Amino acid sequence: MGAQSVLAELLWAEKYRPRSLQEMVNQEDVVRRLQVFVKEKNMPHLLFAGPPGTGKTTAAHALAHDLYGEDYRMYMLELNASDERGIDVIRTKVKEFARSKLPVGVPFKIVLLDEADNMTADAQQALRRLMEMYVDVTRFILIANYPSKIIEPIQSRCAVFRFTTLKKEDVVSRLKWICSREKVSCDDKGLEAIFDVSGGDMRRAINILQAAAALGEVNTSNVYKVVGLATPTEIRALLKTALFEGDFTKARDILRKLMITYGLSGVDVVKQLHREIFSSEFTVPEEVRVEIADYLGEIQFRLVEGADDEIQLSALLAKLVLLGRNLRQTTTQPSKPSKR
Repeated sequence: MGAQSVLAELLWAEKYRPRSLQEMVNQEDVVRRLQVFVKEKNMPHLLFAGPPGTGKTTAAHALAHDLYGEDYRMYMLELNASDERGIDVIRTKVKEFARSKLPVGVPFKIVLLDEADNMTADAQQALRRLMEMYVDVTRFILIANYPSKIIEPIQSRCAVFRFTTLKKEDVVSRLKWICSREKVSCDDKGLEAIFDVSGGDMRRAINILQAAAALGEVNTSNVYKVVGLATPTEIRALLKTALFEGDFTKARDILRKLMITYGLSGVDVVKQLHREIFSSEFTVPEEVRVEIADYLGEIQFRLVEGADDEIQLSALLAKLVLLGRNLRQTTTQPSKPSKR
């Protein structure tokens, strides 16, 4: 398949999601504990918590697959709580499924509630009661990005599994595998750029891969083009012009060009600058790095509150120019002779 077919074929949920717990990577502790439940054919209610795109829903499907086999969907009711989160759903669909026939060999069925942190308080109270009433024949798996939004009575009834963001090598190797299956041209720098942009979110990483492949090749330029962000090289050039060269006018022209070319918002620029000042390529004294980070936080707050992008970013560049001037004066100032 060429790049044209990628748009139709790169469907993570249906095609490239691991089918079994053994295929999952990066979440070794989670997988090891879940495999014990599969071996014993028994488990408590579960709460999967962690950032988006780290394999929570996949782990639930893989667990059900290993318990029930290929026809596992017959014994698992999946609801997305962001759509079906009212008390009526909990009292009807879940209750009816809990009363249905049990599978052979496993003494319970599974109710999967995705995005459970979006359920209303009344629905969570109703769910708490159902978890007690039907515990003999039904186990609940709740998935939440923000587990603090789940009421304490439910949390205390669940075994909590915390998922972490995926490692760089795991994301890159999986993307390489997909590219080889789809016969998509890619390079290592482009795949690493996808990881940097996605921040360990595998779902987002594959969406970016799909979009970049539609341009012909997955390289750094195409990756940043499809996500609407400036490349790190361009951001570094902006920092260098303002901080090290002290040329405010030129830095402002570079900023305007970046915002027009990539359609960046003020918040996008601040986030990319924040990422860049903590990279290994940005070498300045620690106190300067701290002062820039502090000012970036202030600018970001002003932008979120509705301040004008151009005025705030101009103020940011002016601050960088002044910081750079002080930095150059400090480094070029001759040291005083010691008194004897």
